[in-house]
Amino acid sequence: MFGKFSKILFSGLLTLSTVTVGSLYLFQNKLVYPSWAQGARNHVDTPDSRGIPYKRIKLTTRDGLKLDAFDVQREDSNTTVVILCPNAGNIGYFIPIMEMFYRQFHMSVFIYSYRGYGISEGSPSESGLKLDADSAISYLATSDFHKTRKLVLYGRSIGGANAIYIASKFGNVIDAVILENTFLSIPKVIPYIFPYLTKFAFLCHEIWNSESDIRKTPIEIPFLFLRGLKDEIVPPSHMATLFSLCPSKNKQMFEFPLGHHNDTILQDGYWNIIGDFLRDHDFIPK
Repeated sequence: MFGKFSKILFSGLLTLSTVTVGSLYLFQNKLVYPSWAQGARNHVDTPDSRGIPYKRIKLTTRDGLKLDAFDVQREDSNTTVVILCPNAGNIGYFIPIMEMFYRQFHMSVFIYSYRGYGISEGSPSESGLKLDADSAISYLATSDFHKTRKLVLYGRSIGGANAIYIASKFGNVIDAVILENTFLSIPKVIPYIFPYLTKFAFLCHEIWNSESDIRKTPIEIPFLFLRGLKDEIVPPSHMATLFSLCPSKNKQMFEFPLGHHNDTILQDGYWNIIGDFLRDHDFIPK
C-alpha cells in the first residue's frame, strides 16, 4: 500500500515539476523582465516632477517599435550620461538618479524605456533590448547636441549588461562605462538565486553573455565597477570576474560591504566615487 502511494505521489510530483519547469521555460521573460510589476506600465513620472527641463522623444527601433525616452540637455556640459535601468519599474523611477547627474554633476542625461516597459511598445527580450540599445545609440550619435559631447554609460544589473553590450558594439562612440552589480550571464545567476533549478539552467534562453562581451570592449574606455558584497541576486564574484576580464587599461573596482543588490546605490561614498571617476577623466570640472 505504501509503495503504491509513493509511486502515485512521485508521479504527481514529477508531473508538477515538469509543468513547473515547462512554465519557467515558456514564461521566463515575465520573470527576467518584470515590467508588469507594481503597475509600472500604468503611469510614468516625468523629470518636470523635479523641476528638470527635458524633451520627451520617441525612438523607433529597427523592428518598428516606438520607445519612450527623456532627453535632458545642458549647454554648459561636455558630457552626456546614458542611464540604463535595472529590470523592474520604469524610467520614471530613476528621475532621482537623473537629478543627481544633472544637478550634482552638471551633466546632460539621456534615459530610454526598454520595449515593454512603461509606455514603450512591445514585449521585452534579450534580442529586443539589444535592438532598443542600437536605436538609442543611433539617436545619440546623430543628434546635433549629443554627437558633440562625450558619452558615459551608467548601468545597474541588467542595465549593466546593456552597457557592456553597447560598449562592445559601439566602442568608437563610448567614452566611459560605470557598472553596478552586473552578472556574467543570466544562466550563471540561476544557481545563486534558485539552487533547486541549477540543473535546469540550460533551459534559460535569455542569456546576456556579458562574460564574453566585455572582452570585446576597447582598451581605451575607462571602466568603473561598483559591487555590493551582500548582493542577494547577483553573486558578488561575478563583478570581480568581469573586472578581471575587462581589457580596459584604466579600470577601477570599489566594494560596498553592506551593499545588497538594490541598495548599493545608497551606501556611503557611492556618489563620491562616481564623482571622482568623472572628474579624473574630465567628464565634469575638477
